[in-house]
Amino acid sequence: MPPTPALPATERRALAAAFADYALRFPEEAALAAEFAALLDDAANPFVRERLAGHFTASSWLPDRSGRRALLTHHRKLGLWLQLGGHADGDVDLARVALREAEEESGLAGLRVEPAILDLDRHWIPEHKGVPGHWHYDVRYVVRTGGSEDFVVGEESLDLAWRDIDAIERDADADASLRRMARKWRASGAPAAG
Repeated sequence: MPPTPALPATERRALAAAFADYALRFPEEAALAAEFAALLDDAANPFVRERLAGHFTASSWLPDRSGRRALLTHHRKLGLWLQLGGHADGDVDLARVALREAEEESGLAGLRVEPAILDLDRHWIPEHKGVPGHWHYDVRYVVRTGGSEDFVVGEESLDLAWRDIDAIERDADADASLRRMARKWRASGAPAAG
């Protein structure tokens, strides 16, 4: 595992404050937010994928300009329709990671990330190609489109698609955290499908 540099105090405080803000906005998830905050103080670097006890990842809830559809990936490794995202790979600015992953996985230009955390999700990643199973501590942000919404399917995806957010929320077969993000998006005052 790479050496563990100390998390700079400014970045640690910013992330800790973001997790505390999340706990205030979603009190039913305060215990989960506390788990994420505790990971900041771990002796092993939680921002690198080599920390197999669990590490931070970041992803994006990427609505179209109308706010009625979200861009999802049919994830090549997991075989599920999910939001775009990936590993921090040492970057402690998780909003920047979410933005970078959205750009890389969609081919979209002109994206911008909102600073508030939309969702937190701790989920198990099964063993794959010799990498043992491990936990992802995924921090999810709203990433907005800027220009064209014509995506490009990259190597990490089997496909990409703009999916109706109402349909995501109602789809009992969809990933539970995806349905939760759809509910949070609706609760934020996003436009309802017309």
